[in-house]
Amino acid sequence: MVSSRIKIAIAEDNELLATSVIEKLEIFEDEVEFIFRGKNGKDFLAKLEENRAVDVVLMDIEMPVMDGIAATEIVTQKYPQIKIIMLTVFDDQEKIFQSIQAGASGYLLKDETPGKIIEAIKMIMEGGAPMSPTIAAKALNLLRVPLKVESVKNNEDTFSLTQREIDVLTQISKGLDYIQASENLFISPSTVRKHIENIYKKLQVHNKMQAVQKAIKHNII
Repeated sequence: MVSSRIKIAIAEDNELLATSVIEKLEIFEDEVEFIFRGKNGKDFLAKLEENRAVDVVLMDIEMPVMDGIAATEIVTQKYPQIKIIMLTVFDDQEKIFQSIQAGASGYLLKDETPGKIIEAIKMIMEGGAPMSPTIAAKALNLLRVPLKVESVKNNEDTFSLTQREIDVLTQISKGLDYIQASENLFISPSTVRKHIENIYKKLQVHNKMQAVQKAIKHNII
């Protein structure tokens, strides 16, 4: 039977803080499953390469060898299906901006309660962008230009693409090939190829570049 628990990985160099986070997660072991911990960005990426069955990453920022922002950018490019929450002591606007630019979808301070961390994990899995209140206030201050509001995805503006087809298209838009996409989505390369064929038909395009461009134009990805 496949576990329905959310699979969590941690990138944290401080032993005591890592232990504290893991203990917070263990309180909710019926809902989340701790997979592994990386001691820095490079160590984390190596372990992720060996075990990609991760839903959410709790990512520290200040780490030796490779920091969390650099690691976040790589994870976002190679494994776009994985959600990243920065879990840090830094609350300055520059770190917040760099983290969001790198691909983080959430930003929490390390003094959050176990309940708040679990709530944030659930929120990010549902498409939300969890932030500690002080972080959210500072993030709002960063906004100097109108936001591009993503339109509601209905059958008309998504060309009836299924969620799995959108997942595949997202992988392809990151420059990943069929094999990499299949590994990230836990499906076979032939299934990815079939999804791509269906995407071409629905979008009425003839190659991956056209498909990605049209999907971006219509806010599908």
